[in-house]
Amino acid sequence: MENLLGLLRITVIRGINLAKRDARSSDPYVILRMGKKKVKTRVVQKNVNPEWNEELTLTISDPNIPIKLQVYDKDTFTLDDKMGDAEFSVKPFVEAIRKRPESVPCGTIIATIKPNRENCLVEESSIIWENGQVVQHMFLRLRNVESGEIELKLNWIDVPASGHV
Repeated sequence: MENLLGLLRITVIRGINLAKRDARSSDPYVILRMGKKKVKTRVVQKNVNPEWNEELTLTISDPNIPIKLQVYDKDTFTLDDKMGDAEFSVKPFVEAIRKRPESVPCGTIIATIKPNRENCLVEESSIIWENGQVVQHMFLRLRNVESGEIELKLNWIDVPASGHV
């Protein structure tokens, strides 16, 4: 078994101004990949501003591997259309968790990530100690498409240490 650090719960909150791939709209869904692991949301019918509010969980064993996000338009009779992609690093998030922020007041900002060429952030994203959890909200700008953003929220789930896996 791989060296498991913990579980990352990614809430895919919504899409904003996604590209139209059908006559007037799109039927979008999101796929998240990290290495060989892959999870996906449900399809939201006929909506370029979909609200998923769907929790997806990835196991994290190597924080150096970026999480890749792809948005597709579901089609019935043809291959699904690409609606853009983005990626983000979980490394700053994992580093914030390793600081063990349990002793800080609720709402304390542990770290702030600024948009740059290596990430797809629309705006600055803070990692916060909130209600006993490390949480990060982010807006990702989709690449390789004319428009669109995805809003995500990250939560860390500790995995109890065990002698044997």
